[in-house]
Amino acid sequence: MGGSRGVVVVVAGMVLAVGGCGGPADEAHRADGSAGKGTVSPTPVRSPSGELVTWVGGLCESTVALKNLRAQSAADVKEIRGADEGDLIARAGAIGYLSSTPSAVDDVRSGLDELGSSGVPAADRLLGALRKKVTGVATELEGMSPAMAVDDAAGSAEDVDELVQSLTPPKPDLPALAAKDPRLGAAYERAEQCAPGWKPAGRDTSSPAPAGPLPKAADGKNYRACADGACEVLVTSTADITADGTRVHVSVADDYVTFQSGGTLMQLGGAGGEAGFGDALKATVVAHDKDGAVLKFTLP
Repeated sequence: MGGSRGVVVVVAGMVLAVGGCGGPADEAHRADGSAGKGTVSPTPVRSPSGELVTWVGGLCESTVALKNLRAQSAADVKEIRGADEGDLIARAGAIGYLSSTPSAVDDVRSGLDELGSSGVPAADRLLGALRKKVTGVATELEGMSPAMAVDDAAGSAEDVDELVQSLTPPKPDLPALAAKDPRLGAAYERAEQCAPGWKPAGRDTSSPAPAGPLPKAADGKNYRACADGACEVLVTSTADITADGTRVHVSVADDYVTFQSGGTLMQLGGAGGEAGFGDALKATVVAHDKDGAVLKFTLP
């Protein structure tokens, strides 16, 4: 009996000892993270190369440029659409819009073409898809003449804007790819062009300082002096001038001077521009600012 009791005690002790391996003390030990075979250390993310950061920054810059282009295009078309049908200013604005938009899209295309391979297949596929989209729009814009705005200012501008508004990043876009790829995500975080609210540096959007008052026009506002085809006059808003038998409607805006004669409409910005009418008569913008323009009509 005594021997049997001793064995029981020993066995019970062993059971208790084994049971102690999974007891509260061990659970507390694992809870503080100091032990446990199931613990997995996070894999360190390799720092992105400077080339990848530059590549990602370049793609972000092009994406911002497209966003700004879409916003500006929508604002321009809204202004053109809001003008009276057939209004000379509306047609001039539409001509300027149709003239400048293709070059703005080409600028973005050039920026995308400068980007080589990122080394990240998904990112390279995104670049290829965006290049294809921008190139397609640029090609369509090449077939749209600014002269279309003469007959249908709002309609032609809306057609161009529809193309511009299609220039959105393909899906998945760069932020989505960066969220899935740690190295791409690290490059996205480091590229300044990808930061919220980033704006291109070195672009002064303020109005240029005036060069001084307009020079005095030899004939002032005496537009009848232009009858023989030779005069120098001041136009502060609009004027109908007949020079050497050619009737020219002139409209002066802050950024450009518009000439309309018959079915021809020409738009000149700043001083030095020259508009021709027929084989002989010419009009030169001598000076131009927010107050008006000094124009010189001449014959050979």
